[in-house]
Amino acid sequence: MLEVTNTIRIPLEDFQWTFVRSGGPGGQNVNKVSSKAVMRWAMGTSEHVAQEVKNRVQELYPSRVTTEGEVVISSQEFRDQDRNRQACLEKLTAILQHASEKPKPRKVTKPSKGSKLRRLQEKKQQSARKASRRVSNDD
Repeated sequence: MLEVTNTIRIPLEDFQWTFVRSGGPGGQNVNKVSSKAVMRWAMGTSEHVAQEVKNRVQELYPSRVTTEGEVVISSQEFRDQDRNRQACLEKLTAILQHASEKPKPRKVTKPSKGSKLRRLQEKKQQSARKASRRVSNDD
């Protein structure tokens, strides 16, 4: 069971794993052992995650979600499958934790009266400064 938050718990049977040859560290061992882990999770059909979290995952991480609603995560940081598999689960945990945080609603604000006055005074000063540089044609 992958426990992301108190409300998000995903059984490990929901994940599909494939292992391929890695381009990461390992020397000649890389050519013989399939240590890169690729994890697929059918997020669209999963009942363990709320719909609003799924929508935020698609908004925040569009490159990780396929058109069928599957989340694809890969890892080739380590030399063995188990550690790369663990890294995939950690990446998914971080993604879901980030997506489960509700964004703060933006408060609409107006500029203060003082800031408007300061802006207008600054514009007048700049205009006067540039006007003083002009050559007058009193011919």
